Amino acid sequence: MLGENFTRRCLVKPGKRVRLADCSTTTLGILGEPKEEAPPLFQELRDKLASQQRVFYAQGEKKLLIVVQAMDTGGKDGCVRKLFSRVDPQGVRVTPFKAPSARELSHDFLWRVHQGVPAKGEIAVFNRSHYEDIIAVRVKNLAPQEVWEKRYQHIVNFEQMLTDEGTTILKIFLHISKDEQRKRLQSRLDRPEKHWKFCPEDLADRARWDDFETAYEDVFEKTSTEDAPWFIVPADHKWYRDMAVSQIVTHAMDKMGLEYPKVTWDPSQIVVE
Repeated sequence: MLGENFTRRCLVKPGKRVRLADCSTTTLGILGEPKEEAPPLFQELRDKLASQQRVFYAQGEKKLLIVVQAMDTGGKDGCVRKLFSRVDPQGVRVTPFKAPSARELSHDFLWRVHQGVPAKGEIAVFNRSHYEDIIAVRVKNLAPQEVWEKRYQHIVNFEQMLTDEGTTILKIFLHISKDEQRKRLQSRLDRPEKHWKFCPEDLADRARWDDFETAYEDVFEKTSTEDAPWFIVPADHKWYRDMAVSQIVTHAMDKMGLEYPKVTWDPSQIVVE
């Protein structure tokens, strides 16, 4: 029931106009005492996901793609790491999408993305994704509007092809506040072991906060579909973020009809000597 509640509350309905400033970055008010209830619940959900993934991998029929997007410091790496910490690594593949290489730029913008989609029995996670080819390109003026504006429909068609071929797609936006981003950026400056995570360009992107929000709002409205929905997850509190995402993922896998494959021989007739 909790998974269904989180899925419903975080879901962006197809065609709905979202205003991120009106969306919570803290909690959804579903749990009674979230700080006390969330940690043990998250442990249970990680165990459940590990169990689901074993059956998912053994069955070898389903495909799951999880797209994770966020503003800078939104917690993509930490969320993915914690969510899949107990899962068999041979059944999960994480692809980070950084700035495209010269070779990637010589192809269409979806060329590098298609190579990362899941095979049967595989969970694929995109840390950033093809949506950067709209959002970053738009906000940083890396291409004219006539180029990136067509990509909304290109992406919808691409994702529809994947779902038609049997892929379940979950697109998750980790929603943090501008003040929380300031604290996280400052933490990277204050702690020497985190200096490597800080990039001066992060401040330039922070100055474009409103432009990034507008770009994301347009993406949600134009690309959240019945088969490839967007979920906006409050992410100021890392413990809440992780618990909410795990609810959404395990709820989606609950609906897949997972079961171990049936063997065509009788185990009772075999003796290992």
